[in-house]
Amino acid sequence: MSKPRSIPLERIRTDGWFERLGESIGSFHTLCDVLGERFFAFALIAGARVNSLMIDRFNPDQSLVEFSFGGVEEQESNGDTERLAVVEFRQRLVAILLNKEAVGPKAKDVGDDLEALQKHIGPRSLLLAPLYGYGLKELIVDGDSSTLSVERGPATETFDVPTFRERLLDHVREDLERGVQRDGGTAIDLNNVAEAETAAADDDWDKVVQLLGSWPMPLAIYWRTPEGQLLAEEARQRIAEGLGLLGTACAKLGDPTQGEEVLRLAVQYAQDGSSAAAIFSRLGKMFLDDERWGESIAPLRRAHALGAPPADVLPDLATAFLERDRAVAALAFVLEAEAVGVETATLEPLRAELDKRLGKHLERWQKLVS
Repeated sequence: MSKPRSIPLERIRTDGWFERLGESIGSFHTLCDVLGERFFAFALIAGARVNSLMIDRFNPDQSLVEFSFGGVEEQESNGDTERLAVVEFRQRLVAILLNKEAVGPKAKDVGDDLEALQKHIGPRSLLLAPLYGYGLKELIVDGDSSTLSVERGPATETFDVPTFRERLLDHVREDLERGVQRDGGTAIDLNNVAEAETAAADDDWDKVVQLLGSWPMPLAIYWRTPEGQLLAEEARQRIAEGLGLLGTACAKLGDPTQGEEVLRLAVQYAQDGSSAAAIFSRLGKMFLDDERWGESIAPLRRAHALGAPPADVLPDLATAFLERDRAVAALAFVLEAEAVGVETATLEPLRAELDKRLGKHLERWQKLVS
């Protein structure tokens, strides 16, 4: 009986394909704002060519998309130009992607042939994977079966190929539900923010998404209009607070990529206003939860500079610097936290780790300054 063999997948990973392609598309950001970033990616995967947009600024979901199909995914297309509202266009794209992907070569027939390896996993799945934060690591082939080893954030998961394909399609379905089935339309009701705050306090993140999930696209478009730039300060800050809640909710529900996009939109609305410190704090904490230690430092420091409560950011900054092996910088934030009265129980684990890393050097320094 042959031994299982491991096939590294670096050669066929497609990380960053969407962003790289966007650099060559002049209207990339507009298409992402109107269609939704992932739905525009779906269009590219499905072979849809968007010829023009007629944007309804007050009801973006009813903007009209003029398009044609020229890709392999749309087998029945004759290349004619079609026109649909954004909501219907999204539904059309998802319907195409939910069609079963062609079965590739059997596991035992996958050797060093790059094309056979791509077809075994699925070309469509290779493009969808990075949109949802999956990094393909290796394929373990054992006779007639194969298992994918996949990285997502700090975790590594394993799937057989059909299960992985279905997992990706589950994400596509979830995007459709968020992007199409909106009970309240696309109106921005600021009263929803208070209800979302209550839901967040109860860790009911699904409720937060239900209340605010329709906000990002119309607000991204609105921000680029003269009316958006002249929006009253109070309303702008309340919008930022709502987007902050939604960004955190997306991350808590397992979609940090979407969470980051929403929080960066919140930063634009907040600017240096009353909600800015909380928004930057949320962004930094999201990076921490995703073990993106280095990326968390800048937003956390910005939150600190804007007046975020010390207990909210100083321990997190110390944690981030410790994880980056910068113990002296971490010590500085722990000392600052102690000086402003952050609870000892919060700082004890950090102090213990600093004692372990700095050892006698810390003892000597403490004697010197005491």
